[in-house]
Amino acid sequence: MDDAIATPEVIEPLARQSLLARLSKNRLSLVGGALVLIAVFMAISAPFLPLQDPDAVDTSQRLAPIGSPGRWLGADELGRDILSRLFWGARITLTVSLAATLIAMVVGTVLGLVSGYFLGWTDTVISRGIDVLMAFPYFLLALTVIAILGPGLLNGMLAIALVNVPFFARIIRGSTLSLRESDFVLAAKGMGAGHLRVLFRHILVNSLSTLVVATTINLGFMITAAAALSFLGLGVQPPTSDWGTMLASGRQYLSAAPHTSYLPGLAIFLTVLGFNLLGDGLRDALDPRMRE
Repeated sequence: MDDAIATPEVIEPLARQSLLARLSKNRLSLVGGALVLIAVFMAISAPFLPLQDPDAVDTSQRLAPIGSPGRWLGADELGRDILSRLFWGARITLTVSLAATLIAMVVGTVLGLVSGYFLGWTDTVISRGIDVLMAFPYFLLALTVIAILGPGLLNGMLAIALVNVPFFARIIRGSTLSLRESDFVLAAKGMGAGHLRVLFRHILVNSLSTLVVATTINLGFMITAAAALSFLGLGVQPPTSDWGTMLASGRQYLSAAPHTSYLPGLAIFLTVLGFNLLGDGLRDALDPRMRE
């Protein structure tokens, strides 16, 4: 009798912990999560750590090597502290990437839900528009948007958000198509639920696992795209600390001071790798076919 009573109390916590338990079995996802946490820590802690002013110029420290007094990771061509610029650059890079991802996710999710649920001419118009956007290489389309809007932090964020709307729209459309005739959706309609309630209370909620995985993986691409635009001088503008601008300014000194480019490049690589590994781990953990 005692065992029968205790069983429900044990099962519920196990169900809640199952995702973390499955993630913990995937070592690569743990590595990815650790890399992401490091990047997030850098972004959040930058204003609170006793770092030097990332924009302070000191020509006496110009191209100082790693380990120099007061410049643990060296200095760039203007004598600015690279460690400080990496921390503040993480703040700018992750903020732009996260904001662009959220914009693309919200717009793409709404388009995907509407397209997959209503079908007919609505689906045709939205799908053809998505196909047109996907016909162009992502980065070329982003450059086109920048050429129209002009360079800058906000315009760069909007550009990479726009080119990623089709990514989310197609994923959510596919999920909506598979759920629109499900028993719980038909039951909700039979009980008088309106279209908005069915879309957001039933279909979207049951697509969240897919959306979480897609968002995590897409963040890696967003970081790369944001850094690439800044590298080309079309995104974040100097002297603002950003990994892409640091990479661009240091490329002229690869032979004399390679650390000025290698360090921001390594930060981009490890952060993107972290999001990709974490996204892969979440995909495996949330995929019912992978569960034991």
